[in-house]
Amino acid sequence: MPSLAFIGLGLYDERGISLHGLEIAKSADIVLLENYTNVMPGLDLESLGRMIGKEIRLVDRSEVEDGRWILDAAAHREVALLVAGDPFVATTHVDLRLRAIKRGIRVEVVNAPSIISVAPGAAGLQNYKFGRSATITFPEPLSLVPYETLKINRSLGLHTLFFLDLRVEEGRFMKAGEAIRLLLEMEAQQRGGVVSGDTLMVVLARAGSPSQLVRAGKASVLKDLDFGPPPHSLIVPGRLHFMEAEALVLIGGAEEGLVRGCL
Repeated sequence: MPSLAFIGLGLYDERGISLHGLEIAKSADIVLLENYTNVMPGLDLESLGRMIGKEIRLVDRSEVEDGRWILDAAAHREVALLVAGDPFVATTHVDLRLRAIKRGIRVEVVNAPSIISVAPGAAGLQNYKFGRSATITFPEPLSLVPYETLKINRSLGLHTLFFLDLRVEEGRFMKAGEAIRLLLEMEAQQRGGVVSGDTLMVVLARAGSPSQLVRAGKASVLKDLDFGPPPHSLIVPGRLHFMEAEALVLIGGAEEGLVRGCL
């Protein structure tokens, strides 16, 4: 039966696909892989193809955003679109889903872990204490949206998760140190007292992978450290529960005095 399936692959490699997702991909007539909205450090395309038993076609940003040939194919055949992380974290995929529904195309969705669901637990923080998230983009020009988001969240005592800009086609991936420096630059411009070199921050590198790294500490220290290959994300905690404070010490290596100041 003609359909368009959005299948999440998780965060690290091809083994993140669920059994349900694998079954749907195996039965599809056309299997596509979108690899521009996120980066999976351990993804082996040949291995994924062997698992599915089909050739996998890579589709770029323009093909997914335009979407016409994908929808045309899904109107007559079974199409599986493989996506890093969870399918609908990227708004492009939401748009494609809605367009498919409007055309009467059957849509299937197979979810998977995303940075949104993994980051709180990885750092030992409570997910319901997070406020609005934002993306820190390359300064071309400098966007103040992350700063304004952090300002609101901190006023409410909430944690803030920052996604860091990546441009897969250009091979550009923002690192945590650059993101922290940009937040400090925003503070220097706005002078709102939102963030400083003494602010507690948490860097999460390669979430969900065997080389996952969690490091908590002062912004002034973290901004100059090398956390290895991408992807990176950044958390600025709000008010901490005592168990969250303990977690940042035991998991993230934060100094006890630093986290006590956030209780």
